Amino acid sequence: MINAADLPDTIPVFPLPGALLLPRAQLPLHIFEPRYLAMIEDVLKTPTRLIGMVQPYDGPGRANQLHTIGCAGRLTSFSETEDGRYMITLSGASRFRIAQEVEGFAPYRRCDVRWSGFERDLGGAEKDEGFDRAAFMDALGRFFEDQGLKTDWESLGEADDELLINSLSMLCPFEPEDRQALLEAPSLTTRRETLTTLMEFALRGGSGEEMMQ
Repeated sequence: MINAADLPDTIPVFPLPGALLLPRAQLPLHIFEPRYLAMIEDVLKTPTRLIGMVQPYDGPGRANQLHTIGCAGRLTSFSETEDGRYMITLSGASRFRIAQEVEGFAPYRRCDVRWSGFERDLGGAEKDEGFDRAAFMDALGRFFEDQGLKTDWESLGEADDELLINSLSMLCPFEPEDRQALLEAPSLTTRRETLTTLMEFALRGGSGEEMMQ
């Protein structure tokens, strides 16, 4: 486990639309672009092996802009294919806030970041007090049926609150801006409430854009 004192001031960032990483969750990634292959090789030489996952903005006039809040993951699994691609797994460590992008000679993007405000991310699993699991699972079942999704319901039923909510937040087919809202939720309870709202809107044929209006 990474301690707050070990968190670096500058980290490489991987802007990947639709990819969501949350603290204490795992995100598998397939790396093949040369700039990100170089990033992985450099990260493996650092003591913390942290990579910041961050959503780029989508839309005219916002080219290359990044959302302010992302989540750093520690590179905990690494393998190389015969044709030179990397298969990695990031384990979510802590969210961060981008202070500024760092100019330099690296082919990938790097940012100065601030970790304050996300101290809870470095602790143990969160609890969702007052979680009505039966009602949530009923809504989830209707959402999966509507979306044509399948899952291992037995495993979901046995998962603890944080694993259940965070895994669904990462895996459900939401728009990037909706995923950003899930990332920025200040607690597990508010993330579950946001997740439930997104599922309900989808079931009514709505969208995250309508929800924001």
